[in-house]
Amino acid sequence: MSMNINDLKKRYAAGLAPAELIEEIWQKIIAWNDPAIFIYLPEKNVLLDLAKQVSAMPKDLPLWGIPFVVKDNIDVANWPTTAACPEFLYVPVKDSGVVRLLKAAGAIPIAKANLDQFATGLVGTRSPYGVPRNVIAAEYLPGGSSSGSASSVAAGLCAFSLGTDTAGSGRVPAAFQELIGWKPTRGLLSSRGVVPACRSLDCVSVFSNSAADAALIAGVLSRYDHADAFSREVKSVGEIRDSFRFGVPKLLDFSGDPDTPLLFAAAVEKVKSLGGIPVEMDLTLFTDAAKLLYEGPWVAERWAAVGDFVERNRESVFPVTRKILEGSKDWDAASTFNAQYRLREIARAVEDVWEEIDVLLLPTTPCLYTVEENLAEPFGTNATLGRYTNFMNLLDLAAVAVPAGRARSGHAPWGVTLAAPAGWDAALLDLAERFCNEPAMDRHTSGRIPLLVCGAHLEGLALHWQLADRGAVLRQKTKTAAAYRMFAMPPCGSIPPRPALIRDDDAGAAIAVEIWELGPAEFGDFVSKIPSPLGIGKVLLASGEEVPGFIAEPRAIEGAEEITQYGGWKAWMNRKFTSADRQI
Repeated sequence: MSMNINDLKKRYAAGLAPAELIEEIWQKIIAWNDPAIFIYLPEKNVLLDLAKQVSAMPKDLPLWGIPFVVKDNIDVANWPTTAACPEFLYVPVKDSGVVRLLKAAGAIPIAKANLDQFATGLVGTRSPYGVPRNVIAAEYLPGGSSSGSASSVAAGLCAFSLGTDTAGSGRVPAAFQELIGWKPTRGLLSSRGVVPACRSLDCVSVFSNSAADAALIAGVLSRYDHADAFSREVKSVGEIRDSFRFGVPKLLDFSGDPDTPLLFAAAVEKVKSLGGIPVEMDLTLFTDAAKLLYEGPWVAERWAAVGDFVERNRESVFPVTRKILEGSKDWDAASTFNAQYRLREIARAVEDVWEEIDVLLLPTTPCLYTVEENLAEPFGTNATLGRYTNFMNLLDLAAVAVPAGRARSGHAPWGVTLAAPAGWDAALLDLAERFCNEPAMDRHTSGRIPLLVCGAHLEGLALHWQLADRGAVLRQKTKTAAAYRMFAMPPCGSIPPRPALIRDDDAGAAIAVEIWELGPAEFGDFVSKIPSPLGIGKVLLASGEEVPGFIAEPRAIEGAEEITQYGGWKAWMNRKFTSADRQI
């Protein structure tokens, strides 16, 4: 279903014409049949005319013939802009700065996408034009405010799309629909011709199916725009080497979600496999900054942007949006300056954090909500989704949201975000590409978590059914590092002998183990039923990789027989028991 730039270029090289691709897309749009995904879809003949114009352009243009969708708070010349408010509609005579650059590079605009009205929301349900479908999990939120932009890429109706991102609108929909969501450094991309939300913070963002596509688009769009007062020259700085330090918060609040903590743990392991060295950090400064966005004067910027229109057209504004906007107009000047001073203090303190880490890894959202759950509690759910996104533009960070598996037994997508200081966009996109292309992480699977077993859960033994019933898949049979001792705990009532794996770097040996992979929910269920003194911790393999696996508390070896010399549970059983007794 997905569409990427490289595949389209190959098709064009093989003889496909842009007009033929437009015909294909038109049929896809009809078949997809989601009336809430676009606010404005031109007649087919208009799109065919655009394709013919591109056909006359040089074929070596970087985006020649590549179709894209534009969030409907970004101007496309002679197409209406509504910001998801019909009464706000106007028809611009000029393209926005970003659309102008894309057209000049040979890209073809297809439609204007739905959004949370006036880009106020992270959910995708705050529009009089309806709720665009989450392409992968229809009952779950599509994410907002760039809801239609994300859905159009996920549905394969275009190769990429433009969104905007003030508080997470270019990252949350990416997480919920298994996309790359690039939020550039503030001011790197022109915001001229964009209906502002918080003008000093707004960024045009990009949704794509790969980080490589986003990087190509970044190369086209990263241009200083003298006509945009908020555009700035951003020097590309830094690179993420084969070995790098990444920040992992000591405490994270996942709002009770049953799946996302395990998915995040798997993402941490993935970044480690790319050469990342985890550094535990305190996220308090960042979350303190986040509170300033909606509990401070920046929310009043939304009133500055559209307040006059709301005053004149109060009944035309979506009720939830109206409540937010009208609640933002009472900030006084002194409070505004005090909040700015506090932000500067936080930003200066955060500079010290970047001395310790190169990249920050975060959940894009703490949890997942269905459309029904959001509509029942529109404000609280929206606020929760922004917990780890709201501070990034205030602190002038670049960020890339990447898929990180699926929750709800492999049904609903979820993601993590890589962030770094201003100017690190290219480095983050490169790391995101490595993250998504690492063989151990299939972005279209359930984000399985490895589990090392060393005793009765080994294949063919008595408790292996507990893994099989949970759909476990064997990843490998291997050995630990030569740093473990194994003991056979004595039988206890009806409980047979059990292995106790204890780390001992001085007297340990390599122990034969198996690594199985489980979905996040199944992993959590399995772990919750492990009896003490056994538990799950990190086990070092002979390869140098660390994986979650069975370990034992020190008290487990009291009265236990040491069996390290056998090199594994099965080898000990073969020596100790007759064939009739080996199913322990």
